[in-house]
Amino acid sequence: MWFEDLIERIDRLVWGPLLLGMLMGTGVYLSILLKFLSVRRLKTALKYALGLEEKRETKRGKNCKAAEKEQQSRGRVSSFSSLTTELAATIGTGNIIGVSTAMVLGGPGALFWMVITSIFGMATKLVESSLAVRFRVTNKKGQTVGGPMYVMEQVFPIRCLRHVMAWWFAFLAVCASFGMGNMVQANSIAEALFVTFHVPKAESGLILSFLVVLIVLGGISVIGKVTQYLVPFMGILYLSGIAAVLILYWKNIPLAIGGIISAAFCPGAVSGGIFGQITISAFDSMRWGISRGIFSNEAGLGAAGITAAAANTEDPVRQGYISMTGVFLDTVVICTATGLALAASGVFGMVDGNGRALSGAALTMVMFQSVFGEFGGCFMAICIVLFAFATIIGWAYQGERAFEFLMRGNTKHNIKYRFIYGLIAFPGCVFPLELVWNISDICNGLMAFPNLICVLSLSGMACEMIVKHEKNRIGNNRIGNRIGKQKK
Repeated sequence: MWFEDLIERIDRLVWGPLLLGMLMGTGVYLSILLKFLSVRRLKTALKYALGLEEKRETKRGKNCKAAEKEQQSRGRVSSFSSLTTELAATIGTGNIIGVSTAMVLGGPGALFWMVITSIFGMATKLVESSLAVRFRVTNKKGQTVGGPMYVMEQVFPIRCLRHVMAWWFAFLAVCASFGMGNMVQANSIAEALFVTFHVPKAESGLILSFLVVLIVLGGISVIGKVTQYLVPFMGILYLSGIAAVLILYWKNIPLAIGGIISAAFCPGAVSGGIFGQITISAFDSMRWGISRGIFSNEAGLGAAGITAAAANTEDPVRQGYISMTGVFLDTVVICTATGLALAASGVFGMVDGNGRALSGAALTMVMFQSVFGEFGGCFMAICIVLFAFATIIGWAYQGERAFEFLMRGNTKHNIKYRFIYGLIAFPGCVFPLELVWNISDICNGLMAFPNLICVLSLSGMACEMIVKHEKNRIGNNRIGNRIGKQKK
């Protein structure tokens, strides 16, 4: 149809060189401005995320439980729950099948550029999440809410554009939550269950809608509790499967690493062997790696800032560091492990019954089947279901807060959004969604423009806040060390 062709062309235009250049360029600019603090303080950020640097002044007891209930009433969750909710929305089926697609279309070197993109993307996520926490507000129910739309409305330098940009971002975030965050993921779940376990798609839709409604009706407190168990479980499960592949093909790992790096700059140098025959230019390798890397970790799109603003912390930069680890875990850990396993297993170049090169889900399934046999397909289906379900749950909160903003802070409509969000999973399971996928992809891309403009315009303020936090942290550590020496 002409309309579908038009939407596909718009999608390619939106995710063209301009947007990719802005996303990558913003990350590079902020990294330089921060003197690569996002990389140098990654260890500290991981400690923040795991709660290893938290000082517990009081023992857990009734007072602590009362404090937790108070924070929940204010719409806040722990920093760890905030991170897992962000990861739930970010880590999706793209981490399983998107990597193989990128490495087929862009060659093995695409994985190298995905990692490079994520390194610079950490700086972008650090800044946008810190700003989201710094300028969060309290809604009519006394709950803490925030995100790029609130940052834009309060402090964007050009006053006459504040509301327009904020409304634009919030509207697109709602559209993306229904499409990319819900229906597209629901379709992946139904397809995986139907192909692997022969479960009718209508049954999958009914069960999925019930579960989604059941969880999202509880708001961020229930969503946070679900994701803080679901995300680590699915991550460990998937990485265990990847580890099994790497153990079986451990002799190919050095060749795979060398080939990936070589292919990033000179694809012809690694033709043949475990990579098959490569006829891809270095530019295509870079283009696919950058686009898939950004699509995977979503640094610069801004939606993660909505969840970061719900964290129970008064330190914006601390939460910015925690959010930043999401980019590292999503791309540097999961995507790299997936790409390395694909390269080491030697599945590149395999074809289907029609002689077409395997890619995406089919290629990843062959990789797992080479280790687990027929169970490999079941294992992959389970991972797809878990990853896609987590994305649905994570996007529910982000979409709801954007919807609340469009309603001018009127929270009485939130319950309607939650019901609609849960129920829309059913049509996502039973209808073909190529058109919905492209429209949602467009919304995702268009969200980035106002967010990046806002981040760049406030970069001076944000970087000054981050550097000040770093100086205070170093000063406190020195004082703590002196006190410790005096006690000894």
